[in-house]
Amino acid sequence: MLKRLALLPLLLGASLAAQAAAIDTIAQTGVLRVCMPGDYKPFSYATAPGVYEGLDVDLVQSLAASLGARVQFVPTSWPKLMDDFTAGKCDIAAGGISVSLDRQRKAWFSAPYMVNGKAPLVRCADVKRYQTLADIDKPGVRVIANPGGSNERYARAHFTHATLTLHPENLTIFDELLAGRADVFVTESAEARVQQRLRPGLCAVNPDKPLQYSENALLLPRGDVDTKAYVDQWLHLLQAGGDDQRISQRWIN
Repeated sequence: MLKRLALLPLLLGASLAAQAAAIDTIAQTGVLRVCMPGDYKPFSYATAPGVYEGLDVDLVQSLAASLGARVQFVPTSWPKLMDDFTAGKCDIAAGGISVSLDRQRKAWFSAPYMVNGKAPLVRCADVKRYQTLADIDKPGVRVIANPGGSNERYARAHFTHATLTLHPENLTIFDELLAGRADVFVTESAEARVQQRLRPGLCAVNPDKPLQYSENALLLPRGDVDTKAYVDQWLHLLQAGGDDQRISQRWIN
């Protein structure tokens, strides 16, 4: 029994070492596989099959370049993101992923590259009507959310009196607000800002004072200490040099 216990640290170290080879594999193969939903402006947006643009796309392109690799995008969806990632279909995941404890149980996160938060998106005529959670969570208010991510979890946790509807298509969820079929969509403040610019008639409610604090980060393999150390150091240098601000301004401001 004691002999078996003595072997546990060695076995654990061997397991972590095997997982930590991911960053070396990326450099050796020249391919960084990235799981990406591609329906979440300004973070990622699929313009054609296998072709993406957005803030997170620029970030992973920079990360790949630092390794002498190219990016191979692996299409996924928010409901399938964690299953695809933990199944080993990609090396990292990106696209506006919010840091959450539920995801932390299955994977690791990089250091956050953006502090974000939940902000309501409504028709501009209704901005004064929906200033607080209490204003939104009332009978007769129609809240809409996209399934499988932090927006759905937030809506289910906070809106018990309002009517909640899940809309499966993230790209058309904004049309539901404009058409008057829904009243409020609570999403990341960065997306709310972008959509109010892209869609006249929609306004973000207090995006500088979000309803809930949140962070965005890249999703990394659990237990892969070498990959996390590398990605965090790359991100630190990107931020110290101001490149992250230039990328952010390109897509948000």
